[in-house]
This record gives sequence, structure tokens and C-alpha cells, in this order.
Amino acid sequence: MDINSITRRFNRSILVSKKQSPHIFFAAGVIGAVTSTVLACRATLKLSESLDKIKTDVDNVHALNPEKQESDTDIVRYPTDQYRKDLGYVYGKAALEITKLYGPSIVIGVASIGALTGSHVQLTRRNSALMAAYAAVQQAYLEYRERVKQELGPERELDIYHAASFEVVENADGKKEEVKVVDPNKYSPYARFFDEYSQHWEKDPELNRLYIQCQQNYANNLLQARGHLFLNEVYDMLGVDRSKAGAVVGWVISDVGDNYVDFGIYEAYNGRFVNGFERSILLDFNVDGVIYDKI
Repeated sequence: MDINSITRRFNRSILVSKKQSPHIFFAAGVIGAVTSTVLACRATLKLSESLDKIKTDVDNVHALNPEKQESDTDIVRYPTDQYRKDLGYVYGKAALEITKLYGPSIVIGVASIGALTGSHVQLTRRNSALMAAYAAVQQAYLEYRERVKQELGPERELDIYHAASFEVVENADGKKEEVKVVDPNKYSPYARFFDEYSQHWEKDPELNRLYIQCQQNYANNLLQARGHLFLNEVYDMLGVDRSKAGAVVGWVISDVGDNYVDFGIYEAYNGRFVNGFERSILLDFNVDGVIYDKI
């Protein structure tokens, strides 16, 4: 094995350690907190014996307090300065004894708090960097779509975005007509089917259309009232599964967003659902993206 290979492996191990450092710090913090608690409990069990010794020493010094001694020329009085020195020594010794008991617990506890704080700080920085990167990519993507719209027109751009194709089929009158076919697998990652897997779905197409329209109106009311709305909240309204992305993306009232919620109900590819010929619909949402960096 050459020196370059060894160097690369060493550097790779350092990189892996940095990658896992938040988890390492968190685990160390949790273990340290538990250890600190155990040591504190053990120290408390020994505290009573130490306090008894401390009390005995303090009482012995207090018994020699010159102010409490009777005046007697035959008895050498305990000097006041020496009394104060001895009392200070006893209190210092008591503080040292208690520090020895609880010192390890305190040190480990402080280190555990530092480890947990370090884990939190690193994760916060990484999340901020990821959101910034996501926002940059999203902005570039939206600008690209806008350029395509200007070049080909909004309708053609939407067909390309949804991977739409056209097929010739026979209608109810036996005449051939061209219909648009959309591949649901090529929709945005936020798109969801509203179908029989939703608890709010009904066999009546009209009821489904009215329900979705009402939920869209309700979502817009929430957005206007609160100023923000997460995609997962909309998923809950429709009775579909949440997603990881739905916890951070959504809508927010701002100068750059749409400032309204659109489920995509009345897009051209949903014509059969709107007209009552289908009971299910594929919804695609006009989310503004990650909303934490837009607040």
C-alpha cells in the first residue's frame, strides 16, 4: 500500500468522523448525563457521613469562641484571631470535602452539556446550509421554467413539466379524438392521489370535487390568517400520508410567492374529474418551497 493510499484513507476517516460528529457528540452527551446523575446519587449517599464530621468540627471550634468563654484570669483565653482562622479552616475543609464528593459529577455534567450543545450547533449549521442550498436550486429551477414558458408558452411548458403525451382514442360517439395523457410518476415530488386510500374519499365524483374544493378554500383561509401553511397540514386535510418534505415546504405570505394555495384541481389534465367522469384525482400543489428561509 503506497503513501497516497494511506493518506487518502486517513483523510477519509477524518471526514467520516466529521460527518458523524453530531451523533457522536449527542451520544457522548447522553452517556455523560446518565453518568453524572449516577455519580451525584452515589455522592449523596456519602454526604450524610461527611456532614456529620463537618458539624462535629464546627461545634468544636464554636465551643472555643472567646466571646462565650467565662472571664477567669487562671484560664488562658482562646485568641480571637486564632478562633477565626480555625473556623475558616474548618469551613474550607468542609467545602473541599463536598467538592470532592460532587466534583466528578459536576465536571462530567458540564462536559455532557457541552457535547449536547455542540451536537445541536452542528446540526443547526448543517440544516441552515442545506436550506440555503435547496433555496438556490429551487430558485434556479423556477427561473429555468420561466424561460421555457417565455420560449414555448405556459401550456406547452406545463405539458413538458408533467411529461404529457397525446394519444388518439375513440370517444362515446365513435369518433377519434386526441387526448392528453399524463404520467403521474413524473409529477413533482409533492403530488398526491386523492383516491379510495383516503378516508375522506367517496364513490360520488361530485362529493369528492366539492370536498377538495372546500379543503382548498380552507387552506387559503389558514394561509391568510396565519401567514404560513405547511404541506403536511394540507395532506392531513385530504387524508393522505405525510412526507418528510412536507414538514419543511409549504406556503408563506411574502412579496415573492403566489400568496395562495392551489391544488391543481382545474388543470386541463383533470378535466374528467371536474366534469364528474372520474372519482379520483391527482393533485399537484403550488408550494413556495422551504418556508423557514422565507419567514
